Amino acid sequence: MRTRLLFGIGAWLLGAVAATGGCLLAVSMLGQGIAASPGQQLTVAMVNRALASESAETPAPLPTPTPTPSPSVQLGGVAVPITRATTPSPSQTPASTPPSPQPSPGTVLSSAGGTVVAECGQGGAYLQSWSPQQSYEAGGVVRGPARTAQVTFTAGQSQVTMFITCSHGKPSATVHTSGDGGGGGGGDD
Repeated sequence: MRTRLLFGIGAWLLGAVAATGGCLLAVSMLGQGIAASPGQQLTVAMVNRALASESAETPAPLPTPTPTPSPSVQLGGVAVPITRATTPSPSQTPASTPPSPQPSPGTVLSSAGGTVVAECGQGGAYLQSWSPQQSYEAGGVVRGPARTAQVTFTAGQSQVTMFITCSHGKPSATVHTSGDGGGGGGGDD
C-alpha cells in the first residue's frame, strides 16, 4: 500500500512538473509570436544614410514626373516608409498662388453654462469647439458656418443658450438664460 501511495505521489509530482513546464514553454512561444522581434531604433545618422542612398539611386528628373516608390526601413518586420520634406523651386510654384491661410486660433467666449471657441469666416460664425461647465450638458448645437451659430447648455431646469454672431470679423456672444439659472443648485426662497 505504501509503495502505491509513493508511486501515486511521484506520478502526480511528475505530471505537475510536466504541465508547468509545458505551460511555461507555451507562454514563451506565444509571447514570441505576438510581439515581433525587437525593432531597430533609428538614429538621425541612419535616416540620413537611407535618404542619401535613395538620392544617389534616383535618376535625374525627367520632363514628365514619374511616380517612384519611397524608401523604407524595416522595423520589427514592418516596412516603414521614409519621406523627405521638399520645398518647391520657384519655377514649380505659380506666381499667382496666394499663401495658404493659417488656421485661426479662434476666440474663447464664456457663459454660466459653458465655453465656446468660435471664429468668423466667409460663411459667418463657426464653432470650433464647446465645453459645458460642471453639471451642464451641451446640446442644440448649430456649429455653422452660419449667420448665427449656437449651443445650449442644460443642467436640470436651467438652460443657457449662447448665440454667436460676427461683427467686423470678430465673434461675439449673446447669452439667453432660462429656468432656475443656478445650474441645478436651487433658487432663492
